[in-house]
Amino acid sequence: MLEKINNKDVLFLDIETVSEYPAHSEMPERLHDLWAKKTKYIQEKEDITPEELYERAGIYSEFGKIVCISVGFMVEQEKTWHFRLKSFYGDNEKELLGNFNNLLNNSFNKEQHYLCGHNSKEFDFPYIARRSLINGLKLPKQLNIAGKKPWEVKHLDTMDLWKFGDYKHYTSLNLLTAIFDIPTPKDDIDGSEVGRVYWVEKNLDRIAEYCQKDVLAVAQLFLRYKGEDLILPENIKIVGYSD
Repeated sequence: MLEKINNKDVLFLDIETVSEYPAHSEMPERLHDLWAKKTKYIQEKEDITPEELYERAGIYSEFGKIVCISVGFMVEQEKTWHFRLKSFYGDNEKELLGNFNNLLNNSFNKEQHYLCGHNSKEFDFPYIARRSLINGLKLPKQLNIAGKKPWEVKHLDTMDLWKFGDYKHYTSLNLLTAIFDIPTPKDDIDGSEVGRVYWVEKNLDRIAEYCQKDVLAVAQLFLRYKGEDLILPENIKIVGYSD
């Protein structure tokens, strides 16, 4: 299937999420019991309290928020693939989601266009869709997949592509970049540290840079799957940010 997809028709993306509030104590009282019920299995399995577990709230779209969406796309110049990166990030989730959704609506809305991430079918795509609705935003058609047939959904997932039908198989992006000899995106922070960097360090630039590295890694992995050469460092360019 991949050989039929033109590289320039794929928008690669990754998101970074944190808890919606800096601490469990600052969460509205109405949500306390709901958080405890949502995480009951993990509490019992790890013998941990809901308060202690709240640092992981960012993985749940009902209790977290998106602080960065980074995207990348390929352009061909002199028969060589170049890569362009852009990030939408900031404290205002509704604004950054609106800017990202506008990108989809205006620039990646054709029949041949695909969205691609790593573990994106399970995490990134539904998370963006849910947080868009929570923020009162209309879903772009690329994320509004209710009622669509599987072949009508233009979503690619580099983890899913690696399964080859093995539904129980999970493989991290870090491992895949290692075995395919792709520069690691995990040379600064990892996903478990994003909440601290956001709430304690208040360093959104660092989060955006980390997110962009993941996007580039996904694109490079996609090329490896197709048996194509990696994008050279000198052909990678950041085209701008949106706060």
